[in-house]
Amino acid sequence: MTKRTFLIFLLLLSTAMALTSCKNKGEQENIDASKIENLSDRIKYLYAEVDKNPENADLRYQLGKALIEEGRSQNQSQFFKDAIVQLKKATQLDKSKPDYFTALADAYFSIGDVNNSYDALQEALSLDDNNFEARLKLGEIAFYSRNYELAMENLNYVTAQDKDNQTALYMKGFIYKFNGDTSNAVYYFRRIIELYPDYEPAYEELGMLYSTYRNKLGLEYLESALALQPNNINVLYGIAQLYQDVEDAENAERYYVKILEIDPQFKYAWFCRGRIELELYNDYENAAEFFSKAIDCDPQFAEAHYNRGLAYELMGNKRKADECYKTARELGLNDEDIIHPASLYNR
Repeated sequence: MTKRTFLIFLLLLSTAMALTSCKNKGEQENIDASKIENLSDRIKYLYAEVDKNPENADLRYQLGKALIEEGRSQNQSQFFKDAIVQLKKATQLDKSKPDYFTALADAYFSIGDVNNSYDALQEALSLDDNNFEARLKLGEIAFYSRNYELAMENLNYVTAQDKDNQTALYMKGFIYKFNGDTSNAVYYFRRIIELYPDYEPAYEELGMLYSTYRNKLGLEYLESALALQPNNINVLYGIAQLYQDVEDAENAERYYVKILEIDPQFKYAWFCRGRIELELYNDYENAAEFFSKAIDCDPQFAEAHYNRGLAYELMGNKRKADECYKTARELGLNDEDIIHPASLYNR
């Protein structure tokens, strides 16, 4: 190779390297950080990459998604707010990616900002009307906003594309339950259990549905839910209520005690224990004590004040009973709800 040829080669090489290093920042090669398993390490890495490549929309999108994941893991809203900053910038840098807008909608929804979440989803659908994720998230927003008609419209689209989608099936079952269509609600919740045997909310909903009719299947489903989430207070309370409805005071008490071991401030457990003492055991002194504990948890608990008044009246303490009834009225209980107990509890 002659000296002249070598110099030309070096010139071409340096020009190619310069062109490579001077690529438009928005066109830089995307980096797949998902291979970094540790979430905190992935976030640190992505922050560093964004600092080096601030105009790279995809890096900001990946960082936003990672921050959302961390926010859910840590249950901290700041991660969602940080995600919004990154994802908003991603959508400004590249307005053509519906996935950027669906991720932004997810971050907004995670902090309860329904309006901005809805707007972001509309942007995603304007880019791709068949975007599956956007349809699913729009269904979720409508569902949690109790716009069940809009929710069902989008959920039907989702299940037409993915008939076994867990989230869509659950929300459809709940909507049918809310609208009083028990048979369809049961169908969807049972379908979820068949497909996803560890999905606790479906067992819980079935348990509550059957418990309404005092059907023993209600207890079976609630026990299954409890096996999956032993400290789920809603499930424990549902089981206790079912036992109380059939006047099995011993088992009802057992579950109320479990609830109070987990959360001593759960006012309804104290209240229901008071009702058991009042109605099933005729132990008015204990009843008054339990109603007092419910009031300690929530001084505005009108029904507890009223029921404590019943207990006092049955003990013959008219002065204290009247004080409780007066407080119950002041807290919004109507006069027609204040029924004196003589004919009801004189056993």
